[in-house]
Amino acid sequence: MSDIQSAGSTDHIFPSKRVTLGTLTPDQVLQQLTQLLGAANIQADPTKNEYYRMGWRSGGGSALAVLFPQTLLQIWQSLEVCVAGDCIIIMQAAKTGLTEGSAPNGEGYDRPVIVINTLALNQLYLVNNNQQVISLPGATLHQLQKQLKAVNRAPHSVIGSSTLGATIVGGVSNNSGGALVKRGPAYTELALFAQINEQGELILVNHLNIDLGASPEQILTNLQTGNFDKTKLSDNGKMASDKEYVARVKDVDADTPSRFNADKRRLYEASGCAGKLAVFAVRLDTYPIAAQEKTFYIGSNSIGELAQLRRQILSGFTNIPEVGEYMHRDIFDVSTKYGKDTFLSIKHLGTDTLPRLFSIKGAIDAKLNKWSWMPKHFTDKVMQFIANIFPNYLPKRMTQYRNKYEHHLILKMSDAGIIEAQVFLEKFFADSTTGDYFECSDEESESAFLHRFAAAGAALRYEVIHQEEVGDILALDIAIPRNELAWFEALPEEINQHLEKKLYYGHFFCYVFHQDYILKKGSDAQQVKHLMLELLNTRGAKYPAEHNVGHLYEAEPDLQNFYQRLDPTNSFNPGIGKMSKTKRNCSCCL
Repeated sequence: MSDIQSAGSTDHIFPSKRVTLGTLTPDQVLQQLTQLLGAANIQADPTKNEYYRMGWRSGGGSALAVLFPQTLLQIWQSLEVCVAGDCIIIMQAAKTGLTEGSAPNGEGYDRPVIVINTLALNQLYLVNNNQQVISLPGATLHQLQKQLKAVNRAPHSVIGSSTLGATIVGGVSNNSGGALVKRGPAYTELALFAQINEQGELILVNHLNIDLGASPEQILTNLQTGNFDKTKLSDNGKMASDKEYVARVKDVDADTPSRFNADKRRLYEASGCAGKLAVFAVRLDTYPIAAQEKTFYIGSNSIGELAQLRRQILSGFTNIPEVGEYMHRDIFDVSTKYGKDTFLSIKHLGTDTLPRLFSIKGAIDAKLNKWSWMPKHFTDKVMQFIANIFPNYLPKRMTQYRNKYEHHLILKMSDAGIIEAQVFLEKFFADSTTGDYFECSDEESESAFLHRFAAAGAALRYEVIHQEEVGDILALDIAIPRNELAWFEALPEEINQHLEKKLYYGHFFCYVFHQDYILKKGSDAQQVKHLMLELLNTRGAKYPAEHNVGHLYEAEPDLQNFYQRLDPTNSFNPGIGKMSKTKRNCSCCL
């Protein structure tokens, strides 16, 4: 067995008894996969599987086939065929990643590529009196949020990509963060996954700490059918969430970021694996829902004022915020115009419809992209045209704050923290000439968070609509040291000269920022990115903070070592982190 961190007893390791490495040709691989899954659940025609071979924003490549297994056992059996054919395996779910990490990437692969899409496997099991959940690989955050709401519990993340269909396992695999200040990165030490070890053997590892059987067939079938005790499950001392994060984010004097993808503290088996394992299930904590919540809308023209507000709240409050979302005035404006259709769709149609709408849009785009005479990004242009018909939709006080203040902070407190915030904010802004706040009504609170949610898609929409006048979009997500006071970046002229727009938003109390730069026409995106990353290095920043390296960033040494331990033959998702795409053949490479 390879060096799986804290792998425990070999009683949890189940090798495949059917695989002989490299004995199948590509044609035989396709034949056996078709027999296993049925013709309806395998797509080898590149004109029909293009959507699944492309990244969400960018990237893509070729594949021998895309698979759509309907059971966990079919995933395992597909993996056996792939290993027998010495294939590269790319595990894929909702494909919402922004750094090209869930699809093939260009050329340079030395083996046939198989994409395994897991969205059909979307069961969720609430266990331990709803205090934990076991998620299969296709279950989404939005689905979990709905299921938990019925039992007065909440998931790890309740804002952001959850309404776009992002999966729970995808979030864990990428150490994704979120808007909730108390939760930290998606993390668990309890998972069920398949791995290819140094000898090229496929093994199933059951670290869910649940007795599911004595063979891969028993384990996977019992898990999918829910045939196991769902009460009083032991965790064997392993964490199902980042229980240490609150103390970490409250340490405002630390000279390191609170969370980022390559943090070796939170690289553990499935957590942070980035597709280097085939993850069948994860076990995660759930959270009680607050009895009462109140949103405060804060505006300021001073970065120092907001830095002090953050420090005093995190270090001095008994009850830290639920959410603290930042928006700069420029992204406020872009989101107002180019995120309008997203805002109105959620407000009037609800979050249940959004994943389906995005799926339909993706299918239409894939179809239209095949017709050379069609304008690029046709659906985006149609949606933007329709959105422009609608009048201004933001509450009056938010618009007034936009005109008055450059920096905007949406602060949500719960229960006893509400009074704590009311007393603090009144005193903090009593003599301020640079900032102010107001308590939101329910409608204002909903609008503020929807406006913030729409920001990420709005930046991309802006670039699409103005593609004839502007250059590429450069999207960075960064984490800065917790003790930083000058949190808002100042760019040198050698970078500024290339930028049409600078769009800043993010998770303020965690000091994790999304920074989208619209480049001027003709500017070299790679050159600008190089200059940006050099500047971030001087600030002690870490990147990416929550979207993971994918194929766009070079993995740090700790992350590279972690990937190599999990996947010693480089068979799963090779090339991520700008690492090699070719096969590693022996344990001496480690």
